[in-house]
Amino acid sequence: MSTPLEGPDQGGLATLDRELEELIREENIEPGDHERFSHYVKKDKILESALTGKPVRALCGKKWTPGRDPEKFPVCPTCKEIYESMAG
Repeated sequence: MSTPLEGPDQGGLATLDRELEELIREENIEPGDHERFSHYVKKDKILESALTGKPVRALCGKKWTPGRDPEKFPVCPTCKEIYESMAG
């Protein structure tokens, strides 16, 4: 029995990858280190993104649609530096 991500008629990972590539082109989302780091973003923007699906912009300037657990990644050094300069 196939799972929703495996069946040929159910989209699959190739479809998800294609949709992500289209979103990146349409929204001018920057590919890059957002896959390797967790970034600092205003809380209200995270909530808005969760409700609308719109991308967010981190302190470092990265633009993407959040979808991964930020606890699993190290903090972006640029975001951290900017945040610390704002707090201090």
